[in-house]
Amino acid sequence: MRIWPIAMLLLAACTPGAGENAAAAKQVSTVSKHPESGLRVIPLTVSHDGKENHFRVEVARTMEEQAKGLMFRTAMGPDEGMLFPFDPPRDASFWMKNTVIPLDIVFIGTDGRVLNISANAEPYSLEPRSSTGVAKAVLELNGGRAAALGIAPGAQVRW
Repeated sequence: MRIWPIAMLLLAACTPGAGENAAAAKQVSTVSKHPESGLRVIPLTVSHDGKENHFRVEVARTMEEQAKGLMFRTAMGPDEGMLFPFDPPRDASFWMKNTVIPLDIVFIGTDGRVLNISANAEPYSLEPRSSTGVAKAVLELNGGRAAALGIAPGAQVRW
């Protein structure tokens, strides 16, 4: 009767639960918090001309988070950014008050496609940068990054 405990150990090792837990752990690891802002960080993809660009973006969901945005931030990685989702979608206008680094402000339409880009927005400028239509979100990237990657109106954005 010593075979019974060995058979139970083998059966437990072969169950799918271990793989499911590993997959769940991997999924959780794709969502994190930014060390400086404390905002949730998620993956975001911009597809255009048969290419995909992958970013890790902070998500500014609340009015307070969106009002602060990237103000006072002195650096951002090349594949990092900040996403401002709107519910409901709306005409959007951004400025660069207290924003230290130049930014590309990417306005995303209700269909998930880039409406327009306000490229290399000047730090500290109070000039409004507006969407050319109703936006469901705005993506901020380092200034010049959109052009360097070939991201233009019509590109598909997914998060």
